Amino acid sequence: RHRCPHKPTRIYDNGQQPCLTTEYVEKYPKYSTISPPRSLKPKQEYQVHRGRMEGITTFKSDYLPYDIVKRPFRVQEEYKPKTGEIELGTTYQKDYNAHKIQPVTLVKPLERKHTTGGKLDTIPTYQDDYRSWEVQRRERSKVEHIYHPPTEKFGNSTTFRDDFIPRELNPRKSFKPPCVAKLSDVPFDSTTSHRTSYVAHQLQPKFMRSKEEYKPSNQPFEDLTTHRNDFKGLPGQLAKSCKPENVKVGSSAHFNGVTEFQDCFQPWLVSLPEVHKTKEYIPPAGNMDFNSTSHLDYIKHEISPAVPVRPVSNGRTTNAPFQGNTTTKEDFKAWGSCRQEIIKKQQEIPKPTGRFYDLTTFKSHYIPHQIIPAQSFKPVHAIVPNSAPFQDETMYRTEYTPKKRDTCPANYPSPPGYVYVNTDSHGHRFFRQLTPELSESNSNPIPKEVAVLS
Repeated sequence: RHRCPHKPTRIYDNGQQPCLTTEYVEKYPKYSTISPPRSLKPKQEYQVHRGRMEGITTFKSDYLPYDIVKRPFRVQEEYKPKTGEIELGTTYQKDYNAHKIQPVTLVKPLERKHTTGGKLDTIPTYQDDYRSWEVQRRERSKVEHIYHPPTEKFGNSTTFRDDFIPRELNPRKSFKPPCVAKLSDVPFDSTTSHRTSYVAHQLQPKFMRSKEEYKPSNQPFEDLTTHRNDFKGLPGQLAKSCKPENVKVGSSAHFNGVTEFQDCFQPWLVSLPEVHKTKEYIPPAGNMDFNSTSHLDYIKHEISPAVPVRPVSNGRTTNAPFQGNTTTKEDFKAWGSCRQEIIKKQQEIPKPTGRFYDLTTFKSHYIPHQIIPAQSFKPVHAIVPNSAPFQDETMYRTEYTPKKRDTCPANYPSPPGYVYVNTDSHGHRFFRQLTPELSESNSNPIPKEVAVLS
């Protein structure tokens, strides 16, 4: 009643048939008299356990249980303080000689104040030496160059003029072969090899299997399983919690309101820091001497401006109009250009004329037949009186006995009462059921193996 959730795609192997054709088999065929050597490899088949499983192992037979003796618990001795005073003297206190400590002298030199009795000259050398001079505007020394157009015509030829030859545009010749459709005058023959060679055979009647009549069983249904037979619902004890009890730690003593912080750290009087005042600036008395060594020793020289090396202009002017003709304007003129027409190929197949002949082979060979409607085998609607009661009793209702629904062990990820064995190539997991049975010689239960498919 369960559907296998695994798809046909194999997750553990390919699932394809092994290809036994090799280069050795093709080149060296086997002979009829000589049989190939048998493989000594054991076959991977399931070995069925034919005998009964013994629950005795080497560990059970060789292992002898010993009485476990608990380790004696060592009782911790009660602490008893020693009488008398502790001698706190050390060798360091005996051998150490105390010395007087003097403050360390600073090696930093004392600050010296440089003071002079002379007056400060506040005029700098830049202000004394670099004064504003009257600058005269320099005259323009540009040489005027007047353009004189040439009187002779430019007669030098170019490579483009010498080598270029104007040619006419010729359309490219097409090498495509002409397609001429030849129509046949022979009438169409609709005979085919299927029509001439096909022989109609008569179909045999279809084999219909007779429906077997249901015969209910007279014996009662045995719904007792090994789980129902062997399982005993014994009540178990609940596991005890190892969590310690949450006990609230409290004290009934009254809080006096004094803490160690309040006792040790008492407020002290703190003085405000002194504010440093800046001294007022007092300018020095007297005038400042702005003379410097550069100002006193400097000798002034007269410098003449540099003469430009440009040529002197002739000063000739002309009132003739500008001649703007060039060889490009004379030789390259605007020519009237027209767009090339499309090279269209002439139509070789003439267009049909006249009325379209629409008669096809289906129209000409089709023979209409008269349609005979199929005979209906539906029974005539009979009027049934509604006064009699409807008998709705069936064989299923009279003979069906309801069964108790049980949960299938395959619905669990690990079924209770089963031990995992292995997983096959299709992904199905196999379990075995452990059912305790009492043996005749010994009262120890022996597990019974039952293969179960999940």
